This record gives sequence, C-alpha cells and structure tokens, in this order.
Amino acid sequence: MSFEPLKGIRILDLTSVVVGPVATWRLAQYGAEVIKLESPEGDLMRGLGGLSPTGQHSGAYLHLNRGKRNICLDLKKAAARGVVDRLVASADVVVANMRPQALQRLGLDAETIRARYPGKIYCLVTGYGTDGPYAGLPTYDSVVQAATGMAGLMLQRGGVPAYVPMLICDHVVGEITAGAVLAAVLQMKSSGSGATIEIPMFETMATFVLQEHLAQQSFETPVGPFGDLRLLSPHNKPVQTGDGWISFTVNTDPQVRAFLAATGREEFIDDERFSSVAARARNVGLWFSIRGAPLTQKTTGEWLALFRAADIAAMPCHTLETLRADPHLAAVGLFLKEEHPTEGTTIALRPSIKVDDTFASIRTPSQPKGWETRAILHDLGLADEEIETLIADGAAKEATR
Repeated sequence: MSFEPLKGIRILDLTSVVVGPVATWRLAQYGAEVIKLESPEGDLMRGLGGLSPTGQHSGAYLHLNRGKRNICLDLKKAAARGVVDRLVASADVVVANMRPQALQRLGLDAETIRARYPGKIYCLVTGYGTDGPYAGLPTYDSVVQAATGMAGLMLQRGGVPAYVPMLICDHVVGEITAGAVLAAVLQMKSSGSGATIEIPMFETMATFVLQEHLAQQSFETPVGPFGDLRLLSPHNKPVQTGDGWISFTVNTDPQVRAFLAATGREEFIDDERFSSVAARARNVGLWFSIRGAPLTQKTTGEWLALFRAADIAAMPCHTLETLRADPHLAAVGLFLKEEHPTEGTTIALRPSIKVDDTFASIRTPSQPKGWETRAILHDLGLADEEIETLIADGAAKEATR
C-alpha cells in the first residue's frame, strides 16, 4: 500500500532553485499533485546544478523536481496571466519563493490570493522576514550561512570563515517548509480554514545556530561564553588513521572509558578531569585534544572493528566517490536507474522514509520545461482552440517530444 497522505491535494509551485523545490519535492513524495509553473527562461537550477547531456536537467534539478507536473507560461503576456488565475483557483496550496515585490507585481502575493480565496493555504519562503529591515533583500544559501554565523563558526574553530560545501540552509528550510504546509493542510482538513505561512531563511537558520551555540549565554546571568565548546574545538573533526580518516563520537562515561581502552590510553580512564560529562565539559579543550589525536597506528578498517566491538559510534569519513560505493547504501537500494525522457539513463535516489515497511513512492522523473503544458491546460478546462492560440502567441510553451 502506497503512502500518499496528500493524495487529492493540488499544489501550485511558484518556486525555483533549491529551497522551494526541496519543499514541493517532499510534498509530492507524500502524494500531492504538484504543478510547477516555469517561465520560458526556466528554473536557474536547470543549468546551475552542473552539466547534463542536454543542458536542460542538471543532476540537482533532476533530484529536486521529481514527481512534479511542469507547465511553462510567459507571465509577461496577459493571456498567460489568465491561465495562472485558473491555476490558483484550482490549487489547494500555493508555495512561492520569489521575492515579495515580484509576487505583488504579478498579483501572486498572499494578500491578493487569500483575499479572493480565504480557504487556500499560501506559503512564502523568503530570505528575510517581511517585517524587518532586511525585507526584500536578495539572498542565496551561502549568504545565509554567513549572515547566521555558520561561516563564522568555522572562523572561530579554524581561524578562517568557510561555507559548508552544500546548500545546507536551502535543504533545512525546504524541509521545514514542507512540514509547515503539512500542518496547514491538516488544519484545513479539520476546520476548513486556510492559512498564510511565511518562512524566512535567515531567522530560521539563525535559530538553528543559536539553539546550540547560544549555549552558556542562554541564561539571564550568563555562565560562560557563546558556543558549544565541544563543537568549536579545532580537534572536533575526523581523525587520521593509517590509511585514511575515521569519524567517531563518544559522549557517555562508558563510551569514553571504552574509547580510551580501545586506543591504548588507559592512563586517562581514571583521570578526574575526564571521568564525567561535567568534568569533560570543564576541561573540554584538553579532552578534545586527546580524543582528536591521530590514530595512524592502525587502518580505518581495524579501528572500525575495535570501535564497533566496544559499541562506539564510528564510521569511515567518506568522500563523494566512496559514499556512492558505500555497501550499506547499495544493500538498502538507495540508488536506482531509470530512463529520463530527454537525458537517457539517470541515477535516481529512492525516498529514505519508510512507512508500514514500504518506502514512499519515488514518483516520476523531473520533467522538461513545458512537458505537461497542454495536458494541464486541458485539465483547467481550456478548449483545444484556446490552447493552440496560447501556444501560438507564446503565452504558453510546450516541450518538444
């Protein structure tokens, strides 16, 4: 039995790049019908996410836009605006991550849509909250990483600010957005009321950072400096082995004793500086210098065997290449092959969420721009003659098959 709690819910997807598509991809995975509205210029991520056979579907675009129906409209043309009105009328949920000023110019802002359709759910993902001094400023993931102190954490730990080399803010906020829409749909189903949701990336990720790193400053009278000093230790990183790198974490007292015994550091087992969680917190710098020392006397495989025998959480430090070849991921079938309508054979990532012993549906491959333009226009009730006129005038565009 498939897991489709959102089956029957139509979502109009006015998003692009990463944060919005992450949210609507997740909602499509839960069974929603997602209609992605794309301009003739196309989603920037079609090319920004790397090379592809046709130049139209980067790997990132393929993975973030699965399970969505694609319609291509030129909103500069009045006839296309009429189609958008029909799309809005037919949708239960509208999700957008365009800048608020652009949405207002198009009449696709929350105030306009909810005034006409109070029962709809409208979700806007913004760079910054619309009631603050940064409202309307452009942003991208890396800018948010810097603005929220994430890059600054690297400065504090290693002396140089650095970005996490993936679009971590986009992914986190996108998943939070999907959760917020799910909650609003639940409310709509129980009470019939709509909702206007705003999810600002800056405030959301600043909260993530500060939940951990406000730390000792969380009290009216601070009891220490900002930051979780364990995470900010320069020794808090994978440890070099005889043939690579290994990652491990020891937090509880039994784990620490097992780690010290396994690594031949028995002299520290009864050391009062490291004998308890509180003691290690007081001596965090020294403790992390000990636990972060190189382990080059054995290979990664040998250390993994020792740590797993001692029930210590440990894994090899993968590269992208070795992650792709990880035996566990292969055994659980994370990587699938499928035929894309224009890109040939592609690697798809199956959903990781399992419900009642069944994984959520992988859904259909991401679609070429305008792939379902004609079909969606039919669904909206337009006659064949009207559709031909829209396409001939350039208000609607369809993919070449």
